[in-house]
Order: sequence, then structure tokens, then C-alpha cells
Amino acid sequence: MKFDRPEQQIQQSWEANAEAWTRAIDQNQIASRRAATDDAILQAVLRYEPRRVLDVGCGEGWLTRALANCGVEVVGVDGCAALVDRACEKGSGCFRAIAYDEIIADPAILGQPYDGIVCNFSLIGEEIGDLLRSLRQAIVSDGHLLIQTVHPCTACQQQPYVDGWKTETFDNFGGAFREPMPWYFRTVSSWFQQVSEAGWRVCQFEEPIHPQTKMPLSLLLICQSPGD
Repeated sequence: MKFDRPEQQIQQSWEANAEAWTRAIDQNQIASRRAATDDAILQAVLRYEPRRVLDVGCGEGWLTRALANCGVEVVGVDGCAALVDRACEKGSGCFRAIAYDEIIADPAILGQPYDGIVCNFSLIGEEIGDLLRSLRQAIVSDGHLLIQTVHPCTACQQQPYVDGWKTETFDNFGGAFREPMPWYFRTVSSWFQQVSEAGWRVCQFEEPIHPQTKMPLSLLLICQSPGD
């Protein structure tokens, strides 16, 4: 199948791999998540004691459920209907199938206001600026946007350190993933630029480290709207 944009192939990949992804999460098969990144994003969100959180790109809903179990009111949204179905089956949260293009067209579709918005490894396309700008309309004035992504220095894997498309084969995730997925690599400075140009201010950033190798596993940006 030919796609006009890589983002369309990303969507197709998630639909095809929904079962395998859900199984990988249920069986705790992703080493980086076990080592640090799951706990890093959960603790970072809870640190700000939010009352209502929007989990953007919630997937099968593990983070939405974890926050709900901590007493937070959470809405999880994802453009992959198959993953949202799996999330709803597991319960412990409110889940809605909403594509990023729909959020961009009408941010009010998200409901509001939220005092926390999370994008946990869910900003993997090249075109994220319009989405980030739209999310500003769904957050209270003193709320926080938290973005966790692969750490550029680790994900670079000795390739040229420049923005560009790469391919995830899911070989290290276990299970029978049916389709590879394109994803857009960004340098650290590129991440800061994208967030800034979308009207957010990075007020803190963290680099969760593997406890044994001491290598960075992710980049975690904590942002607010300017003037907050």
C-alpha cells in the first residue's frame, strides 16, 4: 500500500500491530520501560498533583490506568481505534478514539480544562507543531505538558545526528508484530525548537538513566505556556 505521508503509514502500523503491542505491554517485554521510563513518566505527572489529565496517544491505556489508580481523573485519547478498544476492555479510565488531525481541526473535541497533558512516546511523526499548538487550548493556565520521547543520543545509534525518518521494526519487543513503523528522529535542540515554536516553554527536562548501563533511556520535557 502506498501512502501520501509517513504519518499515514504510522497509523496503519498501529492498527496492524495493536494486538502484538498490547501483549508486549501486558507481558512487560520492553526492557527500557521496565528499567526506567514507565516509572519516570508516572512519577513526573504525579509530582504536580494534577486533578485532571489528558493522555494523548494513550495506546492500550497503561498510563491512563496507572494515573486513575492513583486517584487522578484521566481521559486517554488515541487515533488507533484497535488500541482504544483494548484500553476500554481493560477499564480503569475513560478512553476515546480521536485522531491527531481531529484535535488540530477542533481542540474543543478533547473537553477541557485539563491541568496536565501527557504525550508519552506518542509524538513520533514529523508534523507535530500544529498538534502541540492545539493542546494549548485544552490546558489550564498553570497546567503542565509532559513529553517523553526516545533519547536522541541513544536512539541515534552511531548514525548521523540529524533530524530524519527512521524505521522501527519492533524486533526487540517480542511477539508477532505485523508491520514496521516509520518514526521521525529529532535532536535535542530540535525538540526544544519544536516545543518553543508551538508556544510552550520548557521549564524542566530530565534524562531517565538505565540503572545498570547508566545510559540515557529517554528525554522528558516538562513544559508550560509562556507567561504562566
